[in-house]
Amino acid sequence: MKKLLTAFFLLSLSLVYAQETESPIILSPGILGGITAEANENFPETDGQGSLVFNLLWDQKFNSQEWARRLKGPRTGLSLAYTDFGNRDSLGSAFTVMPIIEFGAFKSKNLSILVGMGGSYFNTIYDPITNPNNQGITTELVWSFRAHFNYRLYSRGRVDWKAGIGYFHHSNGHTRLPNQGLNSFLLSVSADIKSKKAMQEPVSFLALERSIYPYLSFRGGYGINVLGKPEPFNDKKPVYTFAGEYGKVINNTYKLGVGFYYRYYEHYFDYINDNESLVQDGREFESLRDAPVWNASALGVYGSGEILLNHVGLEVQIGLNIHKPAYKIDWRLNQGWAFIPREIPVDNNFVLGEFDTKFRVKHLVSSRMGMKYYLWGTKEHRRNNVYVGFHINSNGGQADFTDVSLGYVYNFDLKGS
Repeated sequence: MKKLLTAFFLLSLSLVYAQETESPIILSPGILGGITAEANENFPETDGQGSLVFNLLWDQKFNSQEWARRLKGPRTGLSLAYTDFGNRDSLGSAFTVMPIIEFGAFKSKNLSILVGMGGSYFNTIYDPITNPNNQGITTELVWSFRAHFNYRLYSRGRVDWKAGIGYFHHSNGHTRLPNQGLNSFLLSVSADIKSKKAMQEPVSFLALERSIYPYLSFRGGYGINVLGKPEPFNDKKPVYTFAGEYGKVINNTYKLGVGFYYRYYEHYFDYINDNESLVQDGREFESLRDAPVWNASALGVYGSGEILLNHVGLEVQIGLNIHKPAYKIDWRLNQGWAFIPREIPVDNNFVLGEFDTKFRVKHLVSSRMGMKYYLWGTKEHRRNNVYVGFHINSNGGQADFTDVSLGYVYNFDLKGS
């Protein structure tokens, strides 16, 4: 997990530097305050959450590249944050590094949306003996996601004063359990301090022409996750993935596609192949032993949306699992009582997870969110390209695994309007 997040941090810097560095700089310090939702029963009491944030932004309204003009001159950059969760003994503090993008909303000159995805370091985490009530954060390094609405209250000189409301999420991506994650709801006050160039009006560009071209893409990935809370199921093991996708790129900025994926979970295979409790003769999942590799696999289809920022792509996928039988074992082990032993007796009082509506949604719906770095910029049409991607994958919004992927893209002929 540390190696994956370290590599992601290095890749995320490309969101800042891979674009037009001649764009003017905006410094944006801010204060955020609000509440952190309870992650579990008996969650530690808090005095409220407070954060200090410093955003370093590049104003892309002077950028002549098509993506910047199609997105109406957004701001891209890096966000640094320190967060106190209101209970230093149990929840501690977090230090966040996050690439961000901010763009106008609803054709308003004053309203904007800021989104970002990065990582955080926590100095206090869950411990079954010394800190058992904080089941939100179990690893020191975690993924972080932020979405925020900002409204410009007024401007004075080179400073714009803004107020906002937003959401902040932290999760380790299912690389250690328990992994309830932390969800915070925040209000903010911030100031955009602009350079002299950022105060100027952008030069006029030639009108853009509409373009579209189909693409075909394949990727392979290596991920990590855990199966359950008792050892050795809480050890990290690989998830291998392969996916294919077909779609269209519109105006060198918007990428829409549909595809399929195959995933192989080593944890699922080991549980089945090692004849663990729930797959033993006479038990609920004994039939999975007939084909352990196939039953440790998942197949599905998905739809994908991506925003292309030259070398960087920001991607979200929503899919459906067609085949994922071993997830039932996963659910039984993790959605019952807090403590389930490795050896589960046939006649026992241990309560396992129930196959309710929540299970059916998470078993069916998959999602994926992350960032890609393209070797060749996408600002112009080219036949072949390759990329490295970092993503967090989920079951119905609940983290499943974190992965790094290598992909190839073949672009068909460019078609104008």
